[in-house]
Amino acid sequence: MQRLRPLNEQECYLRCYGWVGGDDAVRVMRPGEDAPEAAAVLTERIRLAFEALLDEREPEAA
Repeated sequence: MQRLRPLNEQECYLRCYGWVGGDDAVRVMRPGEDAPEAAAVLTERIRLAFEALLDEREPEAA
């Protein structure tokens, strides 16, 4: 197969990972930026669940 032209970095990335944009993107919200207070509660629940998973793991072999 003969390439018509070399691909640049952006074109290679899009071919490998596809388009990421619009509603699929993660948006970082700053405090006071219409962020609900429930987000803090959810964050704490996620942290506690993660810690529980870590506690359930078997100790690593020395």
